[in-house]
Amino acid sequence: MELESVKLLAGAIALFPLFGVGIALGNIFASYNEAIGRNPGAAEILEKKFFLTFALTEALAIFALLISLYLVFV
Repeated sequence: MELESVKLLAGAIALFPLFGVGIALGNIFASYNEAIGRNPGAAEILEKKFFLTFALTEALAIFALLISLYLVFV
């Protein structure tokens, strides 16, 4: 196998965590909508936790993307 093809394969494998991030973000949004639907008065408290969990989960996706780009282009 040539070096260029190995780099592309490694970059593709490094993107596998994005599937988990997509599922996690779907669960976060679903849980938030369900919680607000059950108790609209708690929206202010839940909003802060929601944005924190969303940002941390999205950061994992960005890290995976950066690692993949590094493997492909360096």
